Amino acid sequence: MEIILKENIDKLGEANEIVNVKPGYARNFLIPNGKAIAATPSQKKVLAETLRQRAHKLAKVLDEASVIAAKLAKVSLKIGAKAGENGKIFGSVNTIQISEALAKAGFEIDRKDITIPEDAIKELGEYEATVKLHKEVIQPVKFEVVGE
Repeated sequence: MEIILKENIDKLGEANEIVNVKPGYARNFLIPNGKAIAATPSQKKVLAETLRQRAHKLAKVLDEASVIAAKLAKVSLKIGAKAGENGKIFGSVNTIQISEALAKAGFEIDRKDITIPEDAIKELGEYEATVKLHKEVIQPVKFEVVGE
């Protein structure tokens, strides 16, 4: 029996995918629990239209992420931190401070989308973080930790 999955199901398929399963599994478990619908010709047309519209929206989001990545490539951040005489920082610099510095530069990026090579930076110097704008668009951002 052909069904259209409404959500991701392990070892069966992804959401909005048409799969073949045994009729009993579809009628007794998947359809009553709202995990799938029967793949009738009209439902297949609705699915095709939905996928077409979603592809258009995803292309638009990808273009916007590419534009932001191009702007981010030109940005160089300075993050101030209190430091001792030997260049060690009191505390550390992490993704929260990088996110705040990007916000001051005009980029609203969530700290969860920013990764740095170390867990936290504990010395003055120049570093590079990566910003994930889209699953296909990852942009490195250079920043410098300076003493206050």
